[in-house]
Amino acid sequence: MNPLDLFLYPWVLLLLALPVFLLVWTWGGWRKTLHHPLVLPFDHGRGGNGRWSWIGISIAESFAPLILAVGILILAGPKKFGAPETKRALTNIEFCIDISGSMTAPFGEGTRYDAAMAETLRFLDFRKGDAFGLTFFGNNFIHWCPLTTDPSAIRCSLPFMRPEVAPPWFGGTMIGKALQGCKKQLLNREEGDRMILLITDGDSSDLDNHEELTQELNKSGITVFTIIIGYNQIQDEIINICRGTGGDAFIANDAGSLQTIFARIDTMKQAKMQKTIAEPMDYFVPYAWTGAALAALATSVLWGLRYTPW
Repeated sequence: MNPLDLFLYPWVLLLLALPVFLLVWTWGGWRKTLHHPLVLPFDHGRGGNGRWSWIGISIAESFAPLILAVGILILAGPKKFGAPETKRALTNIEFCIDISGSMTAPFGEGTRYDAAMAETLRFLDFRKGDAFGLTFFGNNFIHWCPLTTDPSAIRCSLPFMRPEVAPPWFGGTMIGKALQGCKKQLLNREEGDRMILLITDGDSSDLDNHEELTQELNKSGITVFTIIIGYNQIQDEIINICRGTGGDAFIANDAGSLQTIFARIDTMKQAKMQKTIAEPMDYFVPYAWTGAALAALATSVLWGLRYTPW
C-alpha cells in the first residue's frame, strides 16, 4: 500500500520540510556557531560545555520541530482502514402462490391458502435481509407485491387477495405462465441470487415445453422450489424444472410437514455471507498522544535544559 493513501490530504505532508530543516539546523550545530551563546553570572547556573551537554541541549531543542511535524501530520488527515466486515448477501425470493378455487379446500385449521400464507409469513422471519416479492396465479398471474427488503409490504397486502375474491380468470392452474412472469420480475434485480418459491395444489397443463423453460431459468440464475400442498403427487415436469435449476419439489400433507419443508428450503438455499471492502476511518489518536507527550517533554526541559537566549 502507498503510504500516501493513509492520509486524506497527502499534499499537506510537503510542509514536513520545515521541521526537517529545523532539526538539521539544531543538530548541525549551526545555531551554536552563528550565535555564540554566553552564560552570564546572574543566570545562577553553570555554563554547560562539552559534547554531552551539547547533545542534551540539542535533544531538548528538537521537541519543538517534532511537535510541529506531528501537527502537520494531523492536518494531513491521517486515516486507517478498518477490518473487512461480513455482511449477508442478498437473495431475491419471489413467492408464487396458487389462488385457484381448489386452494379453498380445508387444510389444518383453515384452508390450503391460509396454511400456505401462514408459512410464507413465517419464512420472511427466517430470511431477514433478503428481498421478497409476491405473485398470485391461476390461469393468469398478477404481481401483487414488488420485490422489496421490507417484509411488512407483503404482510399488509394479504387481506386484499384471497381465492374467494379472485377474478374468474384465476380459476385454473398454469404454472408455466406464472414461472415466466416471475422470471421477468427477478431479472429486474441485478444484485443478489434469485429464487422462486412456488406453492400450488395441483398439476399444470402448460408445461409441455418445460425443458426450454428450465434452460431459461438456469440461464437467468433462478432456482425453483415447489411445494405441493394437500395433493399426494408431484407432476414430473415440475420435478424436472425444480431439480434442473438446483431446487427441489416437496409434498405437504399437513401443517406440520409444511413447516418442515419451509425450514428445509431455508437450509438448501442458505444466505451467503460476503466480505465487504474495508472502510477508511479517522486515525488521530496516536498522533494526538504523541504530540501531547512531546509538548509535556518540551515544557519540562524549559526549566533548565536549553540554550541561553543571549
